[in-house]
Amino acid sequence: MVTIRQLEVKYGSQTALRIDTPVSFEKGERIGIIGSNGAGKSTLIKALLGLIPYRGRVITNLKPEQMAVHMQFNEYVTTMSVKYIMETILDTKIAKNKELQELISFFEFESCLPKRFNALSGGQKQKFTIIMVMFQKAELTFYDEVTSGLDFETRQRLTEKLSQWYRDKEDTLVVVSHYYEELEQLASKLLILDKGRVIAFGEKQRLFRKYCGKVVLIMENNDKNRALSRNFPTLKSPEHLIALSCEDEAQEWKAMKALAENNVNFKRSNSDIEIMFMNARERFYAQQKVSSER
Repeated sequence: MVTIRQLEVKYGSQTALRIDTPVSFEKGERIGIIGSNGAGKSTLIKALLGLIPYRGRVITNLKPEQMAVHMQFNEYVTTMSVKYIMETILDTKIAKNKELQELISFFEFESCLPKRFNALSGGQKQKFTIIMVMFQKAELTFYDEVTSGLDFETRQRLTEKLSQWYRDKEDTLVVVSHYYEELEQLASKLLILDKGRVIAFGEKQRLFRKYCGKVVLIMENNDKNRALSRNFPTLKSPEHLIALSCEDEAQEWKAMKALAENNVNFKRSNSDIEIMFMNARERFYAQQKVSSER
């Protein structure tokens, strides 16, 4: 569907994004793009959509009208209701279009139609734009920080709605997000970016196995747990946590037994994206350092 052979985006003399190893988005895939601020996530989407100049080679059989995008920030006129804005942009009447009615009902947006855009809540504004993006029925859709700025409960409800809507559809989704729990629900593949470089790309489970092991056991970072963790391999993790890496079932049971005997509360995970991201990034720069010293 889309293959990036090489791609470089510069802002002046600064390289914002550079992809040297081929990256492909195939039909029906759910791809999550993750990285710190300034990693190049939004830059990549803008380049693929032809919104900014780039050097390199991007191969695709898609026409512009077969791609849709939900950008992070969207503004509309405030002199008319969102119902008329929607009908004008989509060039259809809601009352005569069953597909649009279905989308409006699915997102429980009926009561918002008479309102003006500036009177909508943050979550309602996102729903409004999502409905119009989905109505295009594009083969490839980009969602750029679709829940940015929303409270946790609203983010969760909106993510569940997106996951439910696309569950049985063949559309290809590329979701940019810095919320790890969103990508847990929406993505099956991950493209990890940092400082404009590709850190890792592949199936979520395969990347977790590569950088974290079979499972991780996550517990609070305190003196007692730090002492216990000295007997087991640990991973890079958020400062308030300790993550034990278990490569196989025997190692997992040994670690779990030790934690249980010492009355330690812990969480078991085989998909924690935050810990995966941190360890993929650490390994990438360690390898870069070794290469530069040769």
